[in-house]
This record gives sequence, structure tokens and C-alpha cells, in this order.
Amino acid sequence: MDALKQGADALFILLGAIMVLAMHAGFAFLELGTVRKKNQVNALVKILVDFSMSTLVYFLVGYSVAYGTNFFIGAEQLAEKNGYELVKFFFLLTFAAAIPAIISGGIAERAKFWPQLIATAVIVGLFYPLFEGVAWANKFGIQDWIKATTGENFRDFAGSVVVHAVGGWIALPAVILLGARSNRYRKDGTISAHPPSSIPFLALGAWTLCVGWFGFNVMSAQTIDKISGLVAVNSLMAMVGGTLVALALGKNDPGFVYNGPLAGLVAVCAGSDIMHPLGALVVGGIAGAIFVLMFTWTQNKWKIDDVLGVWPLHGLCGTWGGIAAGIFGAKAFGGMGGVSLQAQLIGTAMGVVWALLGGIVVYGLLKATMGIRLTAEEEFEGADLSIHKIGSTPDREVSW
Repeated sequence: MDALKQGADALFILLGAIMVLAMHAGFAFLELGTVRKKNQVNALVKILVDFSMSTLVYFLVGYSVAYGTNFFIGAEQLAEKNGYELVKFFFLLTFAAAIPAIISGGIAERAKFWPQLIATAVIVGLFYPLFEGVAWANKFGIQDWIKATTGENFRDFAGSVVVHAVGGWIALPAVILLGARSNRYRKDGTISAHPPSSIPFLALGAWTLCVGWFGFNVMSAQTIDKISGLVAVNSLMAMVGGTLVALALGKNDPGFVYNGPLAGLVAVCAGSDIMHPLGALVVGGIAGAIFVLMFTWTQNKWKIDDVLGVWPLHGLCGTWGGIAAGIFGAKAFGGMGGVSLQAQLIGTAMGVVWALLGGIVVYGLLKATMGIRLTAEEEFEGADLSIHKIGSTPDREVSW
């Protein structure tokens, strides 16, 4: 029975890892569809190469930083218990690699390629796993302190704060330090529209993310005996809530409609295992509103050129998700309890501050030393031709 359980657990978490791996295709196509045509190839290449760099540094350094486990032992030992620890690494790697994938969307169309790859290595190898270890492995005894102070641990079942808020808040200083795309905000006060290049690809990316998210959330149980259908239904309801509110507030704009479900899914991660489905619906709906309103204000009022709106989508909706778990996870709001709003506020604030610090340090140093932005000529030509020497439709470019 033990052998059967070990095999089932390994298969369970492997399927989750594969589903979250597929989400990276979603990141790629969401960015491809949102950026202008001259930057589509760059979007596809960045996501794959960032994932590969993330895998390398997380295997060598990051996983050990977070959990104190390394893989510098014999293959026989690695294969014990059906290689469960290795597959668990694979699963958690896909979470870690989401950080640079999130950042990529904010800095699209004008960021240098190699400095961003260096940023990925530092963030996934050090900054992200330090907070991951605090939240999910009680590093430095911080969870013990939170529990002693508030009566409960900081709860983040599937990463509203650990993954999404951290990724979004790291992206904010990166976007600000990089500056807006050329001619985006004109001297006369007008704003140049940079419409998406492909709504079908944007929609494909969003759908791929939505489907993979059920692996992201449900498989966060990590062993098959802890699987919960409640997590699946709560994820579904949050996705629906985010979609419908984004539809209403976004006035049928397909960009808002297809980011609405992502906002809801970001927000429900933290408390998806303890909320009532109706609570998850409300959490997702509020997240959809946060994205539409804050994306609009960020772009138009504050003139922060966050191309895919990753700070509102992941940073703010992830922050809301951390707090929402303390509200809608409580028995008074139909939840299962075992959660403290005070603990959620403390843990969420810690994640936001740590991410902001990481973004400022990493991108500030890169900007001061090697630069993080393409030249005006390279940006005008487009990242595809400037960096990769080929566009998304090379036959047409040759004929021209």
C-alpha cells in the first residue's frame, strides 16, 4: 500500500507540474497577442529561455534556498519513493519560473534580452526562494512568529502572494526604471494607442493559462490524499466572477474580458482550499474590477507603461487574494476557518515589501551597469529583428 501511495503521489504531482508547464505557453501567447507584431518573436523566445534559465538556477540553488534540499547525491537516492522529491521540485519550479514570465509582460517591447536573463537568474535563484521558504517552509521562524502574534499562520495555499504578488511587485520597479515605450506618452499630453497585434493569440494564451491553473491550484495539495474538489470549484467560480465583472466594467473590450478570468484565478489561489464557492465568486469579481480599473489608471493617469498590466493583474490581484483569504476563509463568511485576517495582512505586506526591494535592487543595478533598454533605433525596428534577426512572418519581410 505504501508503494502504491508513493507512486500515486508521484503521478499526481507530475500531472500538476505538466499542467503548470503548459501555462508557460499561455504566458507566451498572451504576450505575443498583446504586443505589436514587430515584437511577437521576442515574446515567444523570452518565455522559453527564461523558463530554461529558471530551471537551471532553481535546481542548482533556488530549491535548496527555499527548502534546504539539494540534488547533489547519487541517482539511486534521487529515485527513492518513485523520485517524488524530484517531481516535487519540477512542480515547484513551474511556480518559480512564473515570476520572470510575469515580469516579461510588463517590460515587453523595449527591454534588452541578456540583462533580463541575468535578472531571471538572480530573482529565481535567490529573491523568490527566500520568500517562498518563509511562506511554505517556515524559514527563519517567521511563520512561528506570525502564529504566536495572531493565532494562525500566514496562509497562501497556491501562491496568490508567494508567486503572483511577488512577481507583479517585482515588475513594477522594473517597468518604471525601464521607462515607457517610445512615443507612448507624447509631449502634447496625448497617449498613443498601441493596440494588441492578435486578439486570437491573446485569447489562446488566456485560455491556456485558465486550463493549466486547475493544476496550479488543485495540485498544490502535493499528495493525492489531500486533493480537494473544493479547490477546483472555487477556482472555477473565481474565474467566472473575474470574467463577468471585467466584461461589464471593460465595456466588452476583449483584452479586459480575457484578463478578467486570470485576475480571478490569481486572487483565489491563497484561500481556494477554505473558501465557500460563493465567496470565491465574490473574490474573483472584485479582482476583475481591480484589474480593469487599475490597468486603466496605471496606463492613462499615472502613465506607467506596463504593457500587459502585470502589476494590476498579478501584483494587486495577488495582494487582494492574500487579504481575501483572511476574510472569505473565515467561518463568518462561509469559509472553513483556521485563518486570521491579521496574519494575512502581515504575510501579504511582507511579500509586497520584499518584492519591491528585489525589483529595485536587481533592475536598478542592471540599469546602472549594463543598461536594460534597447536603443531608440532597435525599439523602432522591433525586438524581433533587433535581437533575433527574424520576424514572425519572414516570407513577407523578405518580399518587402
